[in-house]
Parts: sequence; C-alpha cells; structure tokens
Amino acid sequence: MFEYLQGQLHCEQVDLKTLAARYGTPAYIYSKNAILNHWNEYQQALNGIPNRVCYAVKANSNLAILATLARTGAGFDIVSGGELHRVLKAGGDPASVVFSGVGKTAREISFALDQGIHSFNCESETEIALISQIASSNKRTASIALRVNPDVNAKTHPYISTGLREHKFGVDIASAEDIYQRAAHLPGITAEGVSCHIGSQLLEIDPLLEAADKTLALVARLRAAGLPIRFLDLGGGLGVQYRPNERAASITEFAARLRPKLESLNLTLMLEPGRSIVAEAGILLTQVLLIKQNGEKTFVVVDGAMNDLLRPALYQAHHEILPVEEAPTSLKMTADVVGPVCETGDFFARDRRLPALKAGDLIALRTAGAYGFVLSSNYNSRPRPCELLIDGRRVFVARTRETFDDLTRGESVP
Repeated sequence: MFEYLQGQLHCEQVDLKTLAARYGTPAYIYSKNAILNHWNEYQQALNGIPNRVCYAVKANSNLAILATLARTGAGFDIVSGGELHRVLKAGGDPASVVFSGVGKTAREISFALDQGIHSFNCESETEIALISQIASSNKRTASIALRVNPDVNAKTHPYISTGLREHKFGVDIASAEDIYQRAAHLPGITAEGVSCHIGSQLLEIDPLLEAADKTLALVARLRAAGLPIRFLDLGGGLGVQYRPNERAASITEFAARLRPKLESLNLTLMLEPGRSIVAEAGILLTQVLLIKQNGEKTFVVVDGAMNDLLRPALYQAHHEILPVEEAPTSLKMTADVVGPVCETGDFFARDRRLPALKAGDLIALRTAGAYGFVLSSNYNSRPRPCELLIDGRRVFVARTRETFDDLTRGESVP
C-alpha cells in the first residue's frame, strides 16, 4: 500500500516524489490493490451468508474507483441521483443499487425507478407514499425497506452518529410495525426489507450487534404478521485506524458474531461499507511552502488546505503525517500543519510532533481515501487537486487538476 522503499515513500511500486514532480501538489493518491484487498475481506468474511455488499458511494465517488469495484460485481449504496449517474457511468449494474438518504426528490425517485435499481431505503412514511405514487403512476413496482432507528449509541463522533432518537434519520423502531402494515396496502411498492444504519467510524462491534438484535426481532414480528421480509440492511460504518493507538473493527469478527443470528432465517444480509474500503487506500500528498515562527508557535504551511481535506476542520479528525523522504528519528519538531486558506480552522494538525521539516519537503496525510476529495470545494477560489489511481507501477489520472478556467465555468457577467 504505502511504504518506504530505499528511503522514499511509495504507493505500491510508484515513488511519491516522482508523482509530485510530474502531477504537482496537492494530490490525492489511491492504491488500487488496497481497495481490492479491503473489498475481498468482506467477500471472505461473509462467505456462506446470503449477502449483497453495496459500496457507499458517498465515501469516494471517483469514477475510476467505482469502475474498479463494479468489475468485481460490487453493489452500490447511493444517497442522490448524482451518485446513481456516477455508478451508471462507471459501469455499475443498476439492479445492484440501493438508494438511501433522508430527502429524495421526486425527480431522483423517478430516475432510479427508470434505471431499475434494487431497492429504496425509506426514511419516513411520507417518502413511502411518494414512492408509491410515482411508481404506480408509471406502472412500476418499487422494492422498499423502512430505515428504523433502534436508539443505539454508536460511540462515534456526534456528526456521524445516526442511530439515536434525536437524529434526523429513520423512524422510531417502536412505530415501524404500524408503518409497514399501512405500506402493505399501497400500490406500486413491495415492503421486502428492514434497514438500519447507526453511524460511521465505528471502532466497536457491540453497538452493531445490538442494532442487529433489535432489527431481527422486528423482522420476526413483521414476518409473523404476514409481510414478505427478504432482506436485512445493517448499513455500513465499520471504522478504520486513524491514530496509532486505535484498533479498527474487524469485518471478520463482525461476520463471525453475526452469523449465528442469521442461520436458518432465509434472509439476505445487506451491508454498505465505504470508509473501510477506501480510507486506508488513499493519501493526500502536499508540499511544505514555508516554516513560520510566531512567538513560541511553529507553523508548517503547506500547499494543501481545508478546501482539499475538510475532515480536520469539520470533525477535528486526526490524520497521521509522514514525510515522503524518510527522516532521521532523532530530528523532531512540534508544529501546527496549516494551509493557505484565510480561516483559523484551516489546519491539518495542531501541536503535532513531527520529523523536522523544511520548505520544499513533501508530506503525506494518511487515511485520506474516504471523505477526502468528496468533501473538497473551491473555497478561496482554489482549484481542486488531481486524483491518481496507482496499480503496481502504473499511474492512472482518475481526475485532472482543476484550472483557473474551471473555477468560473458556468458563470457569466451581466
């Protein structure tokens, strides 16, 4: 994936210093084989369990990554019509797509029905009625699952926790049975699934298993009432290691502990991993512009910024920082790593103990493959970075770097 070879940090067999010289910085760099390895971990862990694994497109929606996964037969979890457009353009099978999200528009629903997606994860009774109206008026039948809120504490950052009653997602599990019974009488839909997603970056498996127990109990009650529930969607959310002392949740352990709960149920398990597929497969490569002293504070100013990688400013997220050229362990500095954007919140690290850096050095922000480029913007009129997909020695330009002309495309002067 990313390792030092002869003192230089590489992605697979490609030297990052060479990439910086050819393609510039900042740049997102992804390891194709790391993505496939993480995907295969899910396939191996779930072997023997009827399942459909749908990659969460919102984690990283680059067409090259979507195409890489589509060729493995992956399904896709989308939250917008634009993400469905991307999946189709990348060669994904619409019949493998599940449409999640709390605010689907009529146009998006119609588009998804026209393409023949697998199912909708519905977030409200109002949404179910809208899908019924659109599907029946077009002589179609939509497969749906109701997203239930099991009131389980995901023990993650509050912005990415979604399973408590005070969150906007889903419906209270206590009201689900009545909603299913009413939905059963609506035209144009078939309620075939139960959906649940309690949050992202989960480092503990127990909350997921608690949510599974609550939703499986609901499945049993719905089946006893005569409803044809065929699949259970437990969402995604397995976390990754951002800090050296963190232990990432294991899909192998999760599957092993979940397996006995699903035996003999004739139920297809649906999972929607995103971060655990792509996060560790990507880095943001950036160059040191200058070292600034301000009283007792040291600032490492780099050419990447919060518009390129928002997670530290948005979530106070931690990304390990590595020098591209392997540095002596004895030479250290304590500094804030900051970008050029005119915001105090424009930082990648604060009071971080780092190898001694100087102007011109290249550094890599690790575990940036998920929620990196997809959260980027043109704030301060900064062109967005390029994205490179590495496969062994081969470099594929998955997205070209934006230009100044790209910044004003679509605008006009009266």
